[in-house]
Amino acid sequence: MMKACGKFLALLLAAALCFAGCSTQPEPGNTTGSVTPTHGDNTNLIPSGTPGTPVHLDFEKTDDEMLSVQEYILAPGTPTFTVICNGNTVTADTDAVRCQNGIVTITGEAAYRFSGELTGMVVIDAGKEDTVHLILNGVQIHSPTSAALYVRKAGRVIVTLADGTENILSNGGSFRAVDESNIDGAVFSKKDLAFVGNGSLQVESPGGHGIVCKDNLLLAEGSYTITAAGHGLDANDSIRIGKASLIIEAGQDGIHAETADDNTVGFVYLSGAKVVAKTTGDGISAGAWLQLQSGDYDLYCGGGYENGEEHSGDMGGPGGMGGRPWSSTQTDEDSVSCKGLKAATGLVINDGTVKINAADDGLHSDRSLVINGGSFAMDSGDDALHAEEVLTVTNCDMDVSACYEGLEAHEIYITGGDLRLVCTDDGINAAGGNDDSGSGGRDQMFGGGPGRPGGMGGNATGVVAISGGKLYLNASGDGIDANGSLRITGGYTVVCGPTRGDTAVLDYDNQATISGGTFIGTGAMMMAQTLTSDSGQGVVAVYSQGGFSAGTRLTLTDGSGKELISYNPELSFQLIILSTPDMRSGAEYTLSAGEASATVTAN
Repeated sequence: MMKACGKFLALLLAAALCFAGCSTQPEPGNTTGSVTPTHGDNTNLIPSGTPGTPVHLDFEKTDDEMLSVQEYILAPGTPTFTVICNGNTVTADTDAVRCQNGIVTITGEAAYRFSGELTGMVVIDAGKEDTVHLILNGVQIHSPTSAALYVRKAGRVIVTLADGTENILSNGGSFRAVDESNIDGAVFSKKDLAFVGNGSLQVESPGGHGIVCKDNLLLAEGSYTITAAGHGLDANDSIRIGKASLIIEAGQDGIHAETADDNTVGFVYLSGAKVVAKTTGDGISAGAWLQLQSGDYDLYCGGGYENGEEHSGDMGGPGGMGGRPWSSTQTDEDSVSCKGLKAATGLVINDGTVKINAADDGLHSDRSLVINGGSFAMDSGDDALHAEEVLTVTNCDMDVSACYEGLEAHEIYITGGDLRLVCTDDGINAAGGNDDSGSGGRDQMFGGGPGRPGGMGGNATGVVAISGGKLYLNASGDGIDANGSLRITGGYTVVCGPTRGDTAVLDYDNQATISGGTFIGTGAMMMAQTLTSDSGQGVVAVYSQGGFSAGTRLTLTDGSGKELISYNPELSFQLIILSTPDMRSGAEYTLSAGEASATVTAN
């Protein structure tokens, strides 16, 4: 059904395949498709209704719940005492402050305004229901062998950074026991600890963590510079950060909340913060959930993406054949997590500006990952976005210039957003529920091929569902690897794949259907698989044994000469898959590749 023009017969089409459709409009059209999840315990995570609608998770909180500072404001009538530090002694106008050998102990509920320089430590040892206010008014406290500030007993402690002041709390590099507590931070609190005020605080801990809190830690406002051999911020129950500015350099995680053996606590809530972190470990890590409401985050983790673990046996990388690594040079026990944002039970991002350069995953959740908004620029040594169970994108502007795999989860739902990803392996991988790719389809049995439905892994339950948004995948492995099923009902999807090795534009186990949206795919022909239309939308799929060079212009026009698709693939290609809502099965179209052209019939 094609008429050759010029060198088209010699170069272009060896055969026409039976594929099914997508849309050619530069913007996604109106669609309302839905997908039934296969992962039963995550039904609350699946987007429904209009594509692009934000997804809300059970744990989501608000600023009013997490960051209200009214209760931390010094109440009128609260006694306020002055403490002036001088070397290893202090002068104070209250008996609730005593000093011995540089150890300043506070024993009563009140407010204490500190200034001057102290070599020693401040210990809060008040009543178990007492609220103690510390006002740092241009103070430097250095403890050579313990915490500069130690909250031993109180109801809670509130540290106010006096406006316009600079304050320093530092440790000398070692920690000697002062009681039964295992003090390991320049600031160490056994009770709730909150920081308010618009002054600045510098925390130095060359032998341990920066700020440690065994309960809830709040940084509501202020400016912080934290240098630590361990975690920058470390808390058991929660870390909550409002409109604070943090610069963190940490030998472990920048921000870390976790309670051992209990993933119901240990969460991180961020709203309006500005965080710049350089870490050996994770940028921000939550043992429970992590919620990012807004703010500006610049995270450099584990030496950056170039320092990521080598994926030995990369089948999709240089010299390989597509798929995930066969083995790793490190064991799980030996490896250090160097992810940008990481959560155990759920990660949700509603807005904000996020820049990540990480040796490991950019965004990672051991269960669900939801992106409802925000602007992202990322480089990752492993996956850009990884969820063990469900990954949902409803809206964002995302540019990933380097990663191993782009989006990986057991179920992946894209309902909106503008995503551009460059991957050394798969662009999208609906894998098998752990931090590795699933098996099945061509990955399992090397099935498939032009016009064939795939391998023998038909019981795979992975899901890729695209119902809206704009998606560009530049993948050296498979463009979309669904270890299960792929369904496209809307959006504007472009897959640019290579011609070398065992790679494919599409790789799936069960089925791949299209009933709306635009799909443009180019890549290798050896293991090609097809889309199936379930709406009458046409699909054109052709391949060339000789192939075409990168940058060759592709155009598809209808019988009236209307241009439906125009695209210049950035990688060389043999296979071409095109579909738009304007195409109909059985209709003829003119396909041009460079100077060659032919008439093709949509399936």
